[in-house]
Amino acid sequence: MAKKEDEVKDVNPEVETQGTETVVDETIELSKEEQLEKELSGSKDQYLRLFAEFENYKRRTSKERIELFTTANQELMSAMLPVMDDFERALKNIEATKENQSALDGITLIKNKFEGVLQAKGLSPMESTIGSEFDVDHMEAITKIPAPTPELAGKVIDEVEKGYRLGEKILRYAKVVVGEKAQ
Repeated sequence: MAKKEDEVKDVNPEVETQGTETVVDETIELSKEEQLEKELSGSKDQYLRLFAEFENYKRRTSKERIELFTTANQELMSAMLPVMDDFERALKNIEATKENQSALDGITLIKNKFEGVLQAKGLSPMESTIGSEFDVDHMEAITKIPAPTPELAGKVIDEVEKGYRLGEKILRYAKVVVGEKAQ
């Protein structure tokens, strides 16, 4: 076996060495080019993902900022709603007589001004629910009472507290009394 190895080496040692080096150099160059192409495509992919992530971040923060502006006063508005309810109760309870007329006018003026300020900040009362079908998405049933007439069964008989929206979001659901079928 030693003779065969010597014979193979003695045949043409320069060609083998040069041929091997050339092949090795070409595979090294190809692998470097392939490696650089892989790195470039990886960098492009990373750049595109980062760019898309940044665009999503900008869109999300912009949406959050708009939502923050529309609902920034939500806690304050929720605290002011009982005051609005008190104004409405006071107006209902004051008799419209000559001796109470000035008090009625004063309370009406203050209530309207207060209501105007709240509406300027995005608060709006929900439409009256009396006589409409009970809707769980917009109303909160406080109690059920027997309906005075059969057509009022399942409908709102009385509205205890008005519902309010802040922008498109419901700030407070209308608190209602619902009529149920008499059994």
